[in-house]
Amino acid sequence: MLQFIQCNEQNDQSVRDELLAGLSAAQAFTSPKYLYDALGSKLFEAICELPEYYPTRTEALIFKTHGRAIAQAIGSGSTLIDLGAGNCAKAARLFPGLQPVQYVPVDISVSFLRESLQRLQQQFPSIVMTGIGMDFSSELLLPDSVRDKKRLFFYPGSSIGNFTPEESLAFLQRIRAACDEDGGLLIGVDLVKDKAILDAAYDDALGVTAAFNLNLLRHLNHLVGTDFDVQGWRHRGFFNDKASRIEMHLEAASGQIVRWPQGERRFERGERIHTENSYKYTQRSFTDLLEQAGFRKLSFWTDPQQWFMVCHAHVN
Repeated sequence: MLQFIQCNEQNDQSVRDELLAGLSAAQAFTSPKYLYDALGSKLFEAICELPEYYPTRTEALIFKTHGRAIAQAIGSGSTLIDLGAGNCAKAARLFPGLQPVQYVPVDISVSFLRESLQRLQQQFPSIVMTGIGMDFSSELLLPDSVRDKKRLFFYPGSSIGNFTPEESLAFLQRIRAACDEDGGLLIGVDLVKDKAILDAAYDDALGVTAAFNLNLLRHLNHLVGTDFDVQGWRHRGFFNDKASRIEMHLEAASGQIVRWPQGERRFERGERIHTENSYKYTQRSFTDLLEQAGFRKLSFWTDPQQWFMVCHAHVN
């Protein structure tokens, strides 16, 4: 059984208002969720295959090495809610061990998710699948068709790092509130490591991450009617060790005026648009965050180099 539901869809005007407010700010910025249009989602898939981008393969190694222990900690028969599901591949690898009763992938890129879920249902016809097109960054109100029993929220890839620590706490509290008394969270967390490794992961030699970041400008031209010239901008990705986060920016290669209906802004050479953060944690700092959010009975698994961590946090 397969169904697809669109929730809390932003109307065109609210999207324009949000984006133009960010572009007009003293330090221009956009939310990282706008990196993921259909092309952006495919480019991110390519990033995950790059030799420099360790998070995907390191997280996969943890699941491969500790999969049985993770499945035993969680148990079978869950309602597997996959936040930011993308192509659904990470969750699908867990199906044999977890044997979920219902799979609920959630993603903002609706067309990409729909295509992915249709293919997956053919592979696993016995699992009830309920796809949800939703921006879950600010609220997490699931429809009644999502079982409330044994909800397991799955948030891999260290996407939690896109939020500030304060935003992360609020996000984790929303997940806790959406769990029943036998629910939980399975989450991937990127750990602090050598700056050179982090810098390379977000500014690869082939320039795929640069293409991913620059594609945002094409998306903005479509969403807001801006006239960004993509060739006039450069990708910048680096680790800010003081803030313990990767920062991604788009930097103007020359002075230029960007126009949109009823507005414009001049960007000087070297001026930047802040497009994404990816915070890195220690096990202790992330444990504190989970406990503040109301989770208990925490279990952790890491790779031999301790570059990445997978955590299961139970409600009780």
